Amino acid sequence: MRISIDSGVCIGSGMCALTAPDVFTQDDDGFGTVLPGKEDGAGNPLVKEAVRGCPVQAITAGE
Repeated sequence: MRISIDSGVCIGSGMCALTAPDVFTQDDDGFGTVLPGKEDGAGNPLVKEAVRGCPVQAITAGE
């Protein structure tokens, strides 16, 4: 599963980092980002929850 965050849509709510801190973090400006090496999701079951929980649907996860 390939994970990405659209930086043009992200509002920096931090829900992704709170939901799946092993995969997501926030950059220096407070916007969500995928941790280096975690772009494939590594089978983390919380990634789908983070996608659903994003208030502006900035996160995509797919093949």
